[in-house]
Amino acid sequence: MNVFDIFWLFFMITALQPILRQRFLEAARQRMIAKIEKSRGSRVILLVHRQETMSLLGFPIVRYIDVNDSEQVIRAIHLTDKDVPIDLILHTPGGLVLAALQIARAVKRHPAKVTAFIPHYAMSGGTLIALAADEIVMDEHAVLGPVDPQLGQFPAASLVRVVREKPLDKVDDQTLIMADMAEKALRQMKANLSELLAGKYEPQRVEELAETLSQGRWTHDYPITFDEAQRLGLPVSKDMPTEIYQLMSLFPQPVRQQPSVEFLPTPRKGHEGGQGTGLFF
Repeated sequence: MNVFDIFWLFFMITALQPILRQRFLEAARQRMIAKIEKSRGSRVILLVHRQETMSLLGFPIVRYIDVNDSEQVIRAIHLTDKDVPIDLILHTPGGLVLAALQIARAVKRHPAKVTAFIPHYAMSGGTLIALAADEIVMDEHAVLGPVDPQLGQFPAASLVRVVREKPLDKVDDQTLIMADMAEKALRQMKANLSELLAGKYEPQRVEELAETLSQGRWTHDYPITFDEAQRLGLPVSKDMPTEIYQLMSLFPQPVRQQPSVEFLPTPRKGHEGGQGTGLFF
């Protein structure tokens, strides 16, 4: 073997390494999903959006809820018997209203119990899906978010407010058109949310929650913590299985040259509990 052959062998191994690493991760995920399903007697469905990297080229891609996600989740629900509970693990910044609403309606119509697990965050469309579940299990530091519609880069509620507070002769036609669309979007989102919450609360409470969460009370990225979710009366709990965290560790972000967070991956206990020596996973 000459130097040229060694170079090509090194090149091939380097090119295949990301693919092999991805295959090992996928196999580990499948094993963990099977473990959770066996222990809980449920169907586990993940909707996880991380920043991903294109193979070979290495360009970052930001993921969000899209129609392909709704097709896959609905297909998984259809493949689940009516008496089998569903555990839906959500980790997403949100996405298309249409796709999130399709998933949420499918979740609500499943006859058996549906539990939404939020280990870190489920904003916007992710919150809409979680609200359709029978129970929401959150980490004590996890957050949900408002579901007020956005028109491009503008909040629908803010567009309506501009037209309401500014003289019409000072508003251009494009803003008037966007404000009309925004008003319709707000009305539609409130109706959709009321539909998802119907049967879970008294009608008056459904009206209050739909108004609070969909009509622009907060900024769109406002974090609704576990405590605030409890104050709102949402069906939340902190009973997060350890396996959920272990499963999330199998969805790493692209590796950077310099990590932004670094620590020794071992449990740390007080003097009474002794020193931890084993890895979490």
